[in-house]
Order: sequence, then structure tokens, then C-alpha cells
Amino acid sequence: QVQLVESGGGLVQAGGSLRLSCAASGRTFSNYAMAWFRQAPGKEREFVSTITIGGSTRYADSVKGRFTISRENAKNTAYLQMNTLKPEDTAVYYCAARRTLGDFSVYVGPADYTNWGQGTQVTVSS
Repeated sequence: QVQLVESGGGLVQAGGSLRLSCAASGRTFSNYAMAWFRQAPGKEREFVSTITIGGSTRYADSVKGRFTISRENAKNTAYLQMNTLKPEDTAVYYCAARRTLGDFSVYVGPADYTNWGQGTQVTVSS
């Protein structure tokens, strides 16, 4: 199993930026698809973005053009660059991983991922 630790959350004004990091340990990071999900109070956990082992990416419509997911296999870290933040982006952001060696499919459901971080709070003030 891979262990995940998120960092980089915080309080930011609308229009601002944050970069979340997800540090992985325990297994070969390059064999894992990585994803970001978020959960606002009273709402279900929702997909934000994913990056496959081949580097393909997908975004939720709500963040497309504002957020960028990336990975740095040499550092065992995935990132989520969030620009032009809106109050509706306020949520706990979770990093997730799925071992997909040889599988370049894109997975967007929470149930598709087997490993999760503890989450990091992002609050966007208006």
C-alpha cells in the first residue's frame, strides 16, 4: 500500500491561488494513478482531477481551466495547482491513489481509488 500525505491547504481570498501537494511513500509511485477529490460540508465527495501513470489528465467541469494536476515521479509527489479560486471551491481536498501498472485508463469515481490521504482544508473567502 502507498501512504499519502496532503499539504498546502489554507485560507485564500477569491481570485487567489494555492498549490496542494500529495507526498506518497511505501510503494512505487510511478505505478499509481493519482487523483484529487474534495468534500464540502453536507455534500458528497466529488471528483476534481486525475492524472494517469502515462500523464493523461482529466478535470471536473467546475475546475477546468483553473486547476492543473501534475506529478513528479522522482519526488513521489502529485500536485494540484489551483488558480482563480472561488468561494464554491471551499472544501476538504483529498489525494487518492490507485495502482494501475499497465493500465492507462482514467478513473474518476471515489470507489476506484484504494488509498487516501487525510485531507487538507481549502477555504476561499469572498
